[in-house]
Amino acid sequence: MNGRDLVRSVKAVGSAGPAQGLRSVRSAWRRRRADATGLEPRGAERARVPGAVTGVEPGPGGGVVRFARSELRVRVTAGGSVFWGWDGALPEPSYALAGEAPEPDPRAVLEPDKDGGWRVVAERATVVVSRYGAVELLTPGGVRLRRDLPPRWWEPVGGGPARWVQRSEVAADARFFGLGGRTSGPRLRSGVYRLWNTDPGGSFGPEDDPLYITMPVQMVVADAGTHLVFHDNPWDGTVMVHEGEEGAGSGHDRGGSCELRMGGGPLRCWVMVGTPARVLHAWVSLTGAPALPPSWALGHHHARWGFGSEREVRRVVAGYRKRELPLDAVHLDIDHFSGHRVFTVDQERFPHLPQLAEELRGDGIRLVSIVDPAVASEPGNEVYDSGTAADVFVRDAAGRTVRGVVWAGESVYPDFTDARARKWWGGLYQERLAQGFAGFWHDMNEPVSFAAFGETTLPRSARHSLEGRGGDHREAHNVYGLGMARAGHEGLRELRPQERPFLFSRSGWAGMQRYGGTWSGDVATGWPGLRASLSLVLGLGLCGVPYSGPDVGGFDGSPSAELYLRWFQLGAYLPLFRTHASLRAGRREPWEFGPEVLGHARVALVERRRLSPYFMTLAQVARRTGAPYVRPLWWGCPEDRALRDCEDAFLLGDSLLVAPVLEPDVQRRSVRLPRGRWYDTATGKAYEGQAQVVLDAPLSRIPVLARAGAVLPVRGADGGVELEAWAPARGGAGGGLLIRDGGDGWEESAVERFTSRWRDGRVVVEREGHEGGEAGCPVRVRGSAT
Repeated sequence: MNGRDLVRSVKAVGSAGPAQGLRSVRSAWRRRRADATGLEPRGAERARVPGAVTGVEPGPGGGVVRFARSELRVRVTAGGSVFWGWDGALPEPSYALAGEAPEPDPRAVLEPDKDGGWRVVAERATVVVSRYGAVELLTPGGVRLRRDLPPRWWEPVGGGPARWVQRSEVAADARFFGLGGRTSGPRLRSGVYRLWNTDPGGSFGPEDDPLYITMPVQMVVADAGTHLVFHDNPWDGTVMVHEGEEGAGSGHDRGGSCELRMGGGPLRCWVMVGTPARVLHAWVSLTGAPALPPSWALGHHHARWGFGSEREVRRVVAGYRKRELPLDAVHLDIDHFSGHRVFTVDQERFPHLPQLAEELRGDGIRLVSIVDPAVASEPGNEVYDSGTAADVFVRDAAGRTVRGVVWAGESVYPDFTDARARKWWGGLYQERLAQGFAGFWHDMNEPVSFAAFGETTLPRSARHSLEGRGGDHREAHNVYGLGMARAGHEGLRELRPQERPFLFSRSGWAGMQRYGGTWSGDVATGWPGLRASLSLVLGLGLCGVPYSGPDVGGFDGSPSAELYLRWFQLGAYLPLFRTHASLRAGRREPWEFGPEVLGHARVALVERRRLSPYFMTLAQVARRTGAPYVRPLWWGCPEDRALRDCEDAFLLGDSLLVAPVLEPDVQRRSVRLPRGRWYDTATGKAYEGQAQVVLDAPLSRIPVLARAGAVLPVRGADGGVELEAWAPARGGAGGGLLIRDGGDGWEESAVERFTSRWRDGRVVVEREGHEGGEAGCPVRVRGSAT
């Protein structure tokens, strides 16, 4: 047990309360004993490297290069993605891939290279394998993007999983992004990052790592180009990043590097090359299209651990209604369960939950339920009894059901790597639907078991099905939340086939976007927590998870009026816009912070609703292309080195630039603009990029700029769609998209494309393919040509 584990254990036990203290001690000892008897000690190890090339076997899309002590399979797919795997590793089985691996590109062939090496040349990249097992990735023009040194394995002499290390080299100017949800990013600075989904045991800040979602997915941005690399291995591991240093013209650049160490599992990876938009499109083509949220999920959500009763829910909703504040969803936390037991309702405090849900829906407000994976191990608990009968709970190496401790006390855990368990779990959502819930947030699914010491999760020796292959928690841990999301999503599709499911999950892994989104988890209340909120959303978007957002105001404590408002203003431009707080935290309703904050929060809420057609368009674009709603400033110009280091502002789609206020007592802030003209949406003033500019940021608003030529779909006063066109520069042009809300079902909406240009001294907006060229809906032109 290291120091971080001890701190997390103490925090977890403290947050669980004294009633769980003794149970958590017993649970920790149980876990230690299970691993002592269920895991073989590693003992002596034998190191191995590939050795020299001994032969090759060409095949579709590439082939196999054989070395003295290993072999490397290289395959270029028809979509341009590149796969390589050592020691016979194949693309499947994989929890990340959506369906079968893509077909190989018949045009890509394995051919001899210099110095006894081999290469595979494809349209978007060239892979060069050296005589001793180094692998280089080159652009079509021959510029090197990365070089993987020959890997090294350490194999237990007595048998068991081999641990391995893979070191990669990149250019000195390259910047690393991704690895899931990281608070210190989204840029990954020099340091060590762990790959093990972890509950920090309470609220977290920028110094906490890892968190709930880790995944071995990195986007590397350099002058030579952008590439995304994914090591398809869910085992515990670490990534050591070293950013390069340029020699300021001296010619003595020090390149960057990345070292991946894994405790077991296959050494295999996927690589995509191209623009940021292209590599994310390739990524979701491989791992699945992001789930499309219903339109109401793109509005404002209000949540709290501790509503306590139907009466309190009605009071809060009435407060929004009285003050004419938009509200689209209310979330109920574990306090609405009976004894914290999942798939139950406390009938004393929530005696008429279906009626409450119906009343709220009549006002356009949906009810969302928390769902935890742990099941209270009490005979008579219907969920426990049915799961026991179906034999779906995780067992230890001796065949006994694994028990942990969570909010409901002694608990057992479904094995979400077993198709039978997923089917059983998915059917349980019928109870939630009958209660009137329209959406679901999965919590505590790293998974968590409170412990007085050691890791706060299941024993590493716990046995899992792993789709019939068999294995233990070392391999299953990081995909546990992903499996739970899959079970819920598939169950809801079966129970309500006419509706798109809405769920988001605290934990997950590569490919989790197929089933829904995520949120920040228990971010600490404070200015560092506010900054970390943006880092998490940006970083997750670059890993293919476009729908996420923080607990506005922070999870714990009581934010100042200024902090709350600045968080609220940021949240209004993020995909998931949700206020939330813990049981003992201060209030989070806007009116609790005084009339000035209430007025400014109302402006943010009204603007979010006005932008609802734009958010739905971004959601549809994310589903079709993988492009996140929230994008780093370098998205369209990754060659701009200054923008690669900008982490305090973002693009919302192609059209808007948002510069939130992340520090106290700020009335003006600077931001670096990408190339082109930008308009301050509040004042109409024009700014020219690429440049550093200073913008007004009064307490009433945060700076939001529109790209010249942008055509934004917005909500008009009558509730219909209007177009807001920002004047292009003289001689220039622009455009935008509209993909309308097709309802909560599965029907695809058409893409409407618009262009804007100057004609006869005025800005004209036309719809492509529309007879006569008219826009087809009202147009408002803003901005100036001067």
